[in-house]
Amino acid sequence: MADDSPHLVVFTGAGISAESGIQTFRAADGLWAEHPIEEVATPQAWRRDPARVLQFYNRRREQVRRARPNAAHRALAALERQGFRVSIITQNIDDLHERAGSRRVLHLHGEILKARSTVDARMQYPLPRGGIELGDICDKGSQLRPDVVWFGEGVPHFPEACGIVGEADLLLVVGTSLAVMPAASLLEHTPLDAPSVLVDPEADILAPPGVTRIRQPAAKGVPALVRHWQREGRLWVPETLLG
Repeated sequence: MADDSPHLVVFTGAGISAESGIQTFRAADGLWAEHPIEEVATPQAWRRDPARVLQFYNRRREQVRRARPNAAHRALAALERQGFRVSIITQNIDDLHERAGSRRVLHLHGEILKARSTVDARMQYPLPRGGIELGDICDKGSQLRPDVVWFGEGVPHFPEACGIVGEADLLLVVGTSLAVMPAASLLEHTPLDAPSVLVDPEADILAPPGVTRIRQPAAKGVPALVRHWQREGRLWVPETLLG
């Protein structure tokens, strides 16, 4: 399909990665139950105990490397390969969308498989293996830190994400509680004539007014939608998937 074909924008959260075995933050048994936010994911925590912060993210990094894309990641990548315009905005810091084959992925909250300088956020370094240790420095001689957005920090890619959502013909939201700001406010930037769809087991509770609800886990609901779109060559939501 040409670049003027309907534009699917996908906004994904922790729920899509959870089905690949990556522990979420907000579940009852999630990461925050074991590690309070203020101790591992804030600028204050970094200043107070950088070794602990690095250890926490090094463990998470190994978890991400062990995980594999699931059916939802693969379905979105397959839709793009078929020629649909697919842009993915994710709150997740893993690389599962990319490993599935998606090419247009914007990470709102950073990427765990990268390190960055503590004095110049533009200085980023891939981490194909291993982690970050105290004493690992950037080219300016400053300690490296995880390339993630911590609580209390700005979200530098948010304006870009708003621009992408503003060009959507359909917004597909997958596996997010819509509780993390400012990311959750992305829905407000959807064009008035563009439908929004939420795929999540808790969709009835989480979906704002006017958002179509598909009460299914990502690995089931997303492939089902994609199969319809592939057959029809257009973006629409069949009634058989609703509820």
